[in-house]
Amino acid sequence: MYPATLTQLARANPFSAPLFTLQKVEEPQHSLHGSRSRRLAAAATAEEGDSCEFGSQKYFVLCGFGGILSCGTTHTAVVPLDLVKCRMQVNPDKYKSIGNGFSVTVREDGVRGLAKGWAPTFIGYSMQGLCKFGFYEVFKILYSDLLGEENTYLWRTSLYLAASASAEFFADIALAPMEAVKVRIQTQPGYANTLRECVPKMFAEEGLWAFYKGVVPLWMRQIPYTMMKFACFERTVEMLYKYVVPKPRSECSKSEQLVVTFVAGYIAGVFCAIVSHPADSVVSVLNKEKGSTAVQVLKKLGPKGVWKGLIARIIMIGTLTALQWFIYDSVKVYFRLPRPPPPEMPESLKKKLGLTE
Repeated sequence: MYPATLTQLARANPFSAPLFTLQKVEEPQHSLHGSRSRRLAAAATAEEGDSCEFGSQKYFVLCGFGGILSCGTTHTAVVPLDLVKCRMQVNPDKYKSIGNGFSVTVREDGVRGLAKGWAPTFIGYSMQGLCKFGFYEVFKILYSDLLGEENTYLWRTSLYLAASASAEFFADIALAPMEAVKVRIQTQPGYANTLRECVPKMFAEEGLWAFYKGVVPLWMRQIPYTMMKFACFERTVEMLYKYVVPKPRSECSKSEQLVVTFVAGYIAGVFCAIVSHPADSVVSVLNKEKGSTAVQVLKKLGPKGVWKGLIARIIMIGTLTALQWFIYDSVKVYFRLPRPPPPEMPESLKKKLGLTE
């Protein structure tokens, strides 16, 4: 029989450390390379009624679907605020504040003008959400394979950062075309009013490059944002359950767990907005102006210009991030996906550090 403590560890380990090797009690070590530890996680979660194995193909597909819902719907919902924020960045003389930006936009384009760019926003950020959340789960398990069980715990923050950065690299490639179309529609009044009108016009003027010239600034904006979004969220959840929530996560109801998810998401969102805002300003101006480069735009904006619209972005991104995590976690609850608890120190590491007998 395997030690009970190791079985409990397999259930609690959030990354399932696929390279983890089990040993029989008081017997020589026997490698179980052919049986990845995710099977242990699956066996543990099956008792709890989960619909699939942690790390299975179905798990990744449904996580990607959760990403589509969480990013596509939330970004589309805040299109009016995003439109005003973009216009403040590219034309600060005309759009002096959030309130002024809304009033000028409504006066010139009517209430419907606030919805400009909703279609490319929905499509682009749905594709981004698919890659962001889906690949995050993939890379988190992949890098955990490489680290092993003990290092996964010790270096968990670095693991969150590396997995989220890797996922966002691909997510931005999926987002870039629709982001370019969205910004062109929102920041150049009269250029185009719809996705169908804007795409062929941009292609005719600048070719395929028009849709991907902003991918490097997108990486500059989104990779730090996503690294902060996932790492800060994961560690905040861990801290909330450890120091704020008066009972263990296992004793919390699903609704109570989702409240913790929302609070942790909002805290992470505030930091995300601050970290990524300068690059966001560059992207907005770059997609508005033809023939410009990121370096040229950065020099033009200057140290103060890159922070224009920060308050609007904090409000938008804080709310967005909280809602995204709430929706994503709700999808996991609805489909009964494995939701590992916050990480705990492995028993073997406790013994090495002299924390247990």
